[in-house]
This record gives sequence, structure tokens and C-alpha cells, in this order.
Amino acid sequence: MKTAIVIIDGMGGGIGVQLVGRVKEICGNAEVIAIGTNAVAAERMVKAGAHRGAAGENAVRVAAKTASFILGPIGIVIADSMMGEITRVMAEAVLSSPGERILLPLQQEHFFIAGLEALSLARMIDKAMDILKERLEKGSV
Repeated sequence: MKTAIVIIDGMGGGIGVQLVGRVKEICGNAEVIAIGTNAVAAERMVKAGAHRGAAGENAVRVAAKTASFILGPIGIVIADSMMGEITRVMAEAVLSSPGERILLPLQQEHFFIAGLEALSLARMIDKAMDILKERLEKGSV
């Protein structure tokens, strides 16, 4: 069975687009599944190269159940984050997934992550890819 890498993003899908591109570079044989909190985000990630995509709360629930890895901004595990696009059901689905979560620690207006060094988005994505490669090499799936 192929490794299922689920990328979750919302709003305009810009972070998800970048993640899809990088994951496809390093994990050519994995199935990349784009899940948007909205149709625009999902569509942009599919256009960026995800194998398939869907949008909405139920899509997050279903994809999280079978994901080997879930990647996205940290807001995907915090209800009401991303300007309200992340519902409690979505956050719970990501947190209860049997897959490993690799989250980008992006700051938002209503929560702060203390003790983090300030990194550019590009550098956060580099670090996320390093973690993904390491976990794949260790055969964590």
C-alpha cells in the first residue's frame, strides 16, 4: 500500500501548494492527497500536483483516518483558527489520526507559540521536509 501523505490547508491554499510541490520532490512514490478547508485551497493544491483532493469538514475527517502523514500549518489542530475555517471536528480529526503530524508553527493573531525561533515560511517547509524524510527512512509507516 502506498504511503498516504495528506496536506491540509485553508484560505487560499498557498502553504499547501508549497508543501505539495516539496513532498512530490522527495516522495515520488507516495500518494499526495490535498484537503482544503474550502474548494479554492483544494483546487490550488491539486493543480500544484496532488494526486487527488477534496474540501470541507467531512473530507478532513475521512482523509485523516487513513493518512500515514498529515502536513499543514499548526492551525489545523486548533478549532476556530485560520479565520474560523478550522472547525472543532476538523481539529479533532487531525489530532486523532493514526498518522504522524508534521505541523508548521505559524503564528496567528489569536495564539502565540512561545520559545520558537522566528523562521521564514520557506525554512519551516525545509525543516518539515527534513522530518518527513527522516520518518520515511526510519520506516515509521
